[in-house]
Amino acid sequence: MNAQVRSRAVLGLQWIVGLVLIVESLRFAFEPSAARHFARTGMPLWMRPALAWTEITAAILFLVPFTMRLGGYLLLVIFFLAGLLHILHGEFDVGLLLVYAMAVLVSMAYRNGAKSETAHDGQRATERI
Repeated sequence: MNAQVRSRAVLGLQWIVGLVLIVESLRFAFEPSAARHFARTGMPLWMRPALAWTEITAAILFLVPFTMRLGGYLLLVIFFLAGLLHILHGEFDVGLLLVYAMAVLVSMAYRNGAKSETAHDGQRATERI
């Protein structure tokens, strides 16, 4: 796979993850079924929109090139805390959170690596291919 295809694939992964997270967070914030499920956890009801809007904000930051790293790290913290909360409440199905976390890590690693790879003449390695 050449560098241009790889770059587009990782950019596509980044956008798909970001958009899916925004949609899922909006559903978590506004769907009545999510409210009913969250009420059974015993956590304060104000936490549901706070969690959803925090994740939406992090996902938007993840999609903006200038703030992608900050958004990515925030998403990783959110996924860790969400997984921890799920496990503490007896919900052990956290596989999707792990997939999201790895997609964020791959996107961040590729974007950071593509920017830092340089040739001896100062030209980016991805531009030489």
